[in-house]
Amino acid sequence: MMYQHWRGERAGVLLKRGMCESSLQSLMAQDLSEKELLRMEVEQLKKEVKNPRAPISKTGKEIKEYVEARAGSDPLLKGISEDENPFKEKGTCVTS
Repeated sequence: MMYQHWRGERAGVLLKRGMCESSLQSLMAQDLSEKELLRMEVEQLKKEVKNPRAPISKTGKEIKEYVEARAGSDPLLKGISEDENPFKEKGTCVTS
C-alpha cells in the first residue's frame, strides 16, 4: 500500500488537496482506528481555526484591484510578441 504511515499532517494535507474524507478514511482504515482518525481531524481543525479570516467583500475587492493593476503586463491577456516567444516556429522546411 502506498500510504503506509498515517501520522502527523499527511491526512490534513490530503484533505486540503481535495481528497474527500470518506476516501481518506477508507485508505487509512487498515492502519488507524476510528479514535485516531477523529484525533487527527480535531488536530487539523485546531490548526485551521488559527488561520486569519476576512470577509469576501474585502478580499474580493482586493483581488479585483490586483488583477486589474497587472492586466497590462499579463501575457495571457495582451499576448507575447514574436521576438520574445520561446515557442514560436523556427521556420518551415520546403522540399522541391
